[in-house]
Amino acid sequence: MKSGHCEPELVIFDCDGVLVDSEILSCQCLSEALGECGIPLSLEQALQLFLGRSAIAVKQHYRELGQRIPETFLAELKVRVLQRFRLSLQPIPGVGALVAGLQTPFCVASSSDLDRVSLSLALTGLARYFGDRIYTSQMVAQGKPAPDLFLHAAAQMRTAPTRTLVVEDSVSGVTAAKAAGMTVWGFVGGSHHRLHDGRSMLRDAGADRVFDRMANLWSEE
Repeated sequence: MKSGHCEPELVIFDCDGVLVDSEILSCQCLSEALGECGIPLSLEQALQLFLGRSAIAVKQHYRELGQRIPETFLAELKVRVLQRFRLSLQPIPGVGALVAGLQTPFCVASSSDLDRVSLSLALTGLARYFGDRIYTSQMVAQGKPAPDLFLHAAAQMRTAPTRTLVVEDSVSGVTAAKAAGMTVWGFVGGSHHRLHDGRSMLRDAGADRVFDRMANLWSEE
């Protein structure tokens, strides 16, 4: 790895905002769905509060604020998001070529549920590169920013955390990777990072490096 680290034996990719350019689409859906429940949330607020976190975290957030969300909210939000993905989802530029040529073992670990990750990879032509090496927050007790998901993925891939590199686009993901004892590189090439200073946020969260093009994964910028 760069910056004095050994070469990784495993690369763990987040999905949303790292493999697929989905964060603005999903946060638009969240803003719309909450608005229909009488809860105002702008796109920028959605990105600030929930980037890299699971849909369950949304419900918990508003429950703690004493705001009621219908029991059907999460299921209806999922349908809305998947419909939007089928219409508009694109891969992150350059990621297909990157994973096609990657010699280091790799997998994906995402806060989204398995159905959403599988559809995202299928729609963008990436599914064939990952096979069944897909790990989600449904598989662990606590999702990001807890380290559980990354530790689970590394264990399934039979790799020590200290030999693992994580590629993340969110503060919660960077926090989770650092808590797991892994090296983490922040990626700011997703369209959502044009709305705020992602570089500073990811560095402040503990990212060991920040980059904005998948073609530059292994090269210093």
